[in-house]
Amino acid sequence: MQARSTRAPFPPSRRQAALLAATVAVYLLVLAGVALNTSLVDLDWSVRLLRPYQRWPRLEPLLDTWVVAGQRGPSAIAAFAWLAWRAHRIGRLRPLLVMAVALLLLNVTVGAVKIVTGRLGPHYAQYVGSPELFSGGTIFPSGHTANAVVTWGVLAYLAGRWRRTGAVIAAATACSIGLTTVYLGTHWVTDVLAGWAAGALVLLSLPLLEPLVTAAEQRLSRLPGR
Repeated sequence: MQARSTRAPFPPSRRQAALLAATVAVYLLVLAGVALNTSLVDLDWSVRLLRPYQRWPRLEPLLDTWVVAGQRGPSAIAAFAWLAWRAHRIGRLRPLLVMAVALLLLNVTVGAVKIVTGRLGPHYAQYVGSPELFSGGTIFPSGHTANAVVTWGVLAYLAGRWRRTGAVIAAATACSIGLTTVYLGTHWVTDVLAGWAAGALVLLSLPLLEPLVTAAEQRLSRLPGR
């Protein structure tokens, strides 16, 4: 079956360019704020010393379960299962390819920043007031948060006429996952802010990557047996 051709606007529209620039700026400001040990790090430590999971322990069992929605494995399995059904229904590979491209881009970009920053998480922090950078950690930006943004955001992106409703649900899910990691003490506040920005950058890049997805779909459609 020959895939239908779709073209993404390139270069990006002014609105797309403005959103990308604003998101990059937020990401860089958070990174600089942590690296330069500014008041953002003070905010991190204020929340860390508050220990929300100890102040409101009744929420912990529920939020321990809810945070799984941001874990790469379970969320990806659920998303790909639904997308496989959708791909079969419409007779196209595009839904699966869009998710694959998004997750690949997310893993490469977020993974690289994690390795470079080497930040330790709140539970392993050693010096009060320190940003805990270059210490062998892999906590910045929050992978849980960025993954929630991308996984559920892509589902909204592919939802067709339900895109707006899906976007609201995806945004609420991503916001709550990020805040849950702060409550559980697995991430600093700035990890989550950077995770939201990192995930948003991937989503904003998807329309620009549509020609790549289309080309891959057309090649795969010409394979024997399809």
